[in-house]
Amino acid sequence: MRYRLTFVAGLALGYVLGTRAGRERYEQLKKAVQRIAQNPAVRNTAESAAQQGRQYAGKAFHTVSDRVGDRVPETVAQRVRSLRERNLNGTPEDDWGTSDT
Repeated sequence: MRYRLTFVAGLALGYVLGTRAGRERYEQLKKAVQRIAQNPAVRNTAESAAQQGRQYAGKAFHTVSDRVGDRVPETVAQRVRSLRERNLNGTPEDDWGTSDT
């Protein structure tokens, strides 16, 4: 799925950059993309995908933590703890803006 999305995005970018239709066609494409991005169904899907990603990342973190345990160097463990505390103390969890939808 990721490769399809990358391909489609590359195809769209190539079309926009390579088109000979000019500024008018570019503006039409830009408005169409904005309408799609503002669609509530698209926004809800993006938010649910982000939430699922965070859930899977949390599960993976706990699984790796349980298996790796004390074998991680202390400097790495301290860095992870400081990042986790920073996220809990006011810094948004994600920088993509999906939490505000």
